[in-house]
Amino acid sequence: MKVNVLLGLQWGDEGKGKIVDVLTPNYNIICRFQGGPNAGHTLEFNGIKHVLHTIPSGIFHDKTINIVGNGVVIDPIIFKKEINALEKMGVNVKSKLFISNRAHLILPTHRLIDAASETAKGKEKIGSTLKGIGPTYMDKTGRNGLRVGDITQPKFKEKYNFLVVKHKQILAVYKYSQDLKVLENEWFEAIENLKEFQHIDCEHYINNAINQGQKVLAEGAQGSLLDIDFGAYPFVTSSSTICAGACTGLGIPPTKIGNVIGIFKAYCTRVGSGPFPTELNDSTGEQMRKIGNEFGSTTGRPRRCGWLDLPALKYAVMINGVTELIMMKADVLSGFKSIKVCTHYNYQGEKIDYLPYDISTELITPIYAELKGWNKNLQDLNSVEDIPLELNEYILYIEKELNVPITIVSVGPDRKQTLIRSKQIVNA
Repeated sequence: MKVNVLLGLQWGDEGKGKIVDVLTPNYNIICRFQGGPNAGHTLEFNGIKHVLHTIPSGIFHDKTINIVGNGVVIDPIIFKKEINALEKMGVNVKSKLFISNRAHLILPTHRLIDAASETAKGKEKIGSTLKGIGPTYMDKTGRNGLRVGDITQPKFKEKYNFLVVKHKQILAVYKYSQDLKVLENEWFEAIENLKEFQHIDCEHYINNAINQGQKVLAEGAQGSLLDIDFGAYPFVTSSSTICAGACTGLGIPPTKIGNVIGIFKAYCTRVGSGPFPTELNDSTGEQMRKIGNEFGSTTGRPRRCGWLDLPALKYAVMINGVTELIMMKADVLSGFKSIKVCTHYNYQGEKIDYLPYDISTELITPIYAELKGWNKNLQDLNSVEDIPLELNEYILYIEKELNVPITIVSVGPDRKQTLIRSKQIVNA
């Protein structure tokens, strides 16, 4: 048995949470392999919207184990709030949520450093969510970090204080100060809550499960174009958001990777700063934002909107080894008379069909193909046979360009508003 990987192919916010929730009944274990509470996975069912930040999106299914892997960074305070919200809904979280001993902890001072650093950048800020993610990963790679496994060790408080002294020195450079006492009191209360959960060596747990024939789905956060190595650096996140991140974020070998399921919107969005070749700063972009309710599930920030970018999508398919695709939010484009798709870039006077090293707006002009729109409400569709001709042509066009099948089309936020075009993904 191999691990299937599900991840975003654009700038994040593709709708991974909904699809993980839809697919969870086919799996024994759902594992989150990277990122922190800057990610917000939105799920909707029974008329209620649920937003998860750290916990895998399979948590609402009783028979599935959920694992927060070692590649994730955890804010104990946000984690505690998330748990409380789930338990109020009657979800028995503690029986089916395991946390890797090797996952790193976000300290209150990490959040302060994040805010101080972003403020110092001024107009050059990267658009951080100010959750302390970047500074936590910096301490991880700098070999200074605190991990979940440390919280039950005798010298935990000593390690904490040592790291905070370092952080205060950094904050002094920024001339940024804040009373830590209140923040620390809440944080240590949340640490006690974190102790109540099952901490595991996830690399052993998952590999043993694979060997026993259990079905495992690895869930990514953010999107491939925000990857620390292959995204639009420096306007990226601090972890490896691509398929390779599942190996380092869970402790599984590349030979154990099975299907790679790539999720993309029928158009593009981006939150925060950074280049966005197909961005629409006009009424069309505003219409997409309004219809698609394009506001960050974690921060509430309005998302920038634009047409589908095929060179960027081809790039993400390539670096992830995507075997099947899922199109999200096809319903948002209903009513547009025509749909544009970026097929090439004019890059410094040259026509190219790939994503170059530098995608600054000054260097790139998108070249578009135009397809017919569909004037039909998709949210009540029950079958792929009901998909309007124009949408079907749009789907087939993208499949041909990417040479990868689109197995699922999402036509609304609810888990029921999901059209299966191929049983391949369901039976994986």
